[in-house]
Amino acid sequence: MYLRDPRRREPYWSLNLYREAGEAGGCLRVPERGEPRGWPTDPERSAVEASRRARGQIRRYCAANRLNRLGTLTYRGAGCHDPVQLRDNVGGFFKALRQALGGEAFPYLWVPEWHPGGHGLHVHFAVGRYVRQTLIRDTWGRGHVHIKLLSNLPVGSGALEEARVSARYLSKYATKALDQDEMGGPRRPGLHRYEVAQGFQPQAINCVGQTFEDVVTQASQVMGAAPVQVWESANEEQWRGPPACWIAWAA
Repeated sequence: MYLRDPRRREPYWSLNLYREAGEAGGCLRVPERGEPRGWPTDPERSAVEASRRARGQIRRYCAANRLNRLGTLTYRGAGCHDPVQLRDNVGGFFKALRQALGGEAFPYLWVPEWHPGGHGLHVHFAVGRYVRQTLIRDTWGRGHVHIKLLSNLPVGSGALEEARVSARYLSKYATKALDQDEMGGPRRPGLHRYEVAQGFQPQAINCVGQTFEDVVTQASQVMGAAPVQVWESANEEQWRGPPACWIAWAA
């Protein structure tokens, strides 16, 4: 592995590999500043970057924990119109569900969404284990529920690919759901776009090299195989940031 001498000033590639999630991402860094060059600081760009980070975190968490079952929790009647109350309700739901399943912690991720037509909030969530719909319904107790295994993928797709599909659904909700409140105003400060069970976040392995090829080789050695997908910013004409990459491996 290439070890960078901190006294030297040449740019270098830094790649974070998330082995359990089967993916890695990184960019070219500049030692003089300690951070990538070229990121605009305007608010619009910052919002785009916040959404991008949320999508990446959701994708890695779902993939690493094989969250391949998608569910929905809704409210009956007038519904819930208070995001803080929603969080209290959903937090209590997952705590009770954990106890009903034997008390052992398990990974999950959930995202709130405003229901169209002024009917309040509902929740999309993902888990990686079988849970009876009747148990979910009885534990939630506030309205309709639904859960399904994402199994309608091409032949040969496993839990990792199913979890990546799950993450795409949840990322879509996360990047739109709480950018605005029910009346179209700005999102309430302090509210996260999504919530997860703690203790299951994938850990990063940092690969450092002089070139893009160096870090890809290091990551591939850790994964024991060549990647099946490689994205490089060099191939994007409208790319505005520093040179960057994203890489994925099959299960």
